Amino acid sequence: MNEPKTQADKFRDMARELEADEDEAAFEDKVRKIAVAPKPDEPTDQSA
Repeated sequence: MNEPKTQADKFRDMARELEADEDEAAFEDKVRKIAVAPKPDEPTDQSA
C-alpha cells in the first residue's frame, strides 16, 4: 500500500523540489568551477 520512502527517495524528492540538476556533466562542470586545487610539486609522504 503506502510504503515509507527510503532515505534515498526522500533525497531525490528534495533535490527535484529544489530544482537540482541531475545531469552528471553539469555537476562535473560546477565542481570544477568551485573546487580548483593546484597539483602538488612533488609527492608527499603522509604516513609519518
